Amino acid sequence: MQWELITNIILISSFIALGIFVILGLIQWITRKSLKKVDKQLRWMPLPLALMAFTYFLFDKVIILATRPNGSGEPSFPSTHVLVVTTIYFIVTIVLPKYVESRKIRLVLEILILILVSLTCTGRVLAGLHTPIDVIGGLIFAFAYSEIYYQIIKNRKKKEKKAKKENR
Repeated sequence: MQWELITNIILISSFIALGIFVILGLIQWITRKSLKKVDKQLRWMPLPLALMAFTYFLFDKVIILATRPNGSGEPSFPSTHVLVVTTIYFIVTIVLPKYVESRKIRLVLEILILILVSLTCTGRVLAGLHTPIDVIGGLIFAFAYSEIYYQIIKNRKKKEKKAKKENR
């Protein structure tokens, strides 16, 4: 199997999924004529993405902790594919309830996301491009950034509910 090709296709699919939400946010911004009126899930999406980009820059350009097992000399920790795919797809999972009402459709999408993330993790190792530690590193950063995003969204919901109660 061509694991490198498969994981590259999954990476592209994650960017497409992200692009859908970027377009949705731009449409809301234009039609609502204010960035403040864009859904908070979309407004806060750049934060974990910026953290992800910073991590990539830090470990790919500044602090090189490990190189690829295939001998190419390229930085390998953390796995960028795993970091990007997992961060984007976990963010998508967090926003799905806002935009997909059907629990069945959400469940199917969440299972698909789990499969894509799993294939990416496995595929990067099988392609000889990363060690399991590289993949675990990418997962840890992705989990952390997704959790930060989730907590911000959750806290914003609590604040909005509290404000609504106070306005009654």
